[in-house]
Amino acid sequence: MYNAKSDAWSKSLDLAHKILNPSTYNCSLCNLTHGNFSEKEVWKNFREYSETDFVFMYKDVFVKKYPDYNDKDFPIILEMDNGKKPVILFDAQKLTSIASVEELIEILQKKI
Repeated sequence: MYNAKSDAWSKSLDLAHKILNPSTYNCSLCNLTHGNFSEKEVWKNFREYSETDFVFMYKDVFVKKYPDYNDKDFPIILEMDNGKKPVILFDAQKLTSIASVEELIEILQKKI
């Protein structure tokens, strides 16, 4: 789940923030997986050719569907357990420590 909201105004502000002051942009998952305007090619290829189904949600959409996660720090990466409940794989702190999309992919390949 990205640390961003889904409305057009928030998306526009995020884009401007990411371009004008990327060092203070607050979504480490976005920074890893996306450039300024689109998904990074290496991430896109990993996601498309993986046997795992990935679902990406904006924070506001996710907490509306799963209100128990409203108090969590975002971004986070989750997987669904057998009972179809989201379980945190990587919290915001762990995502901040990942240096590159290649490192993220390597770690995910070991986990999934």
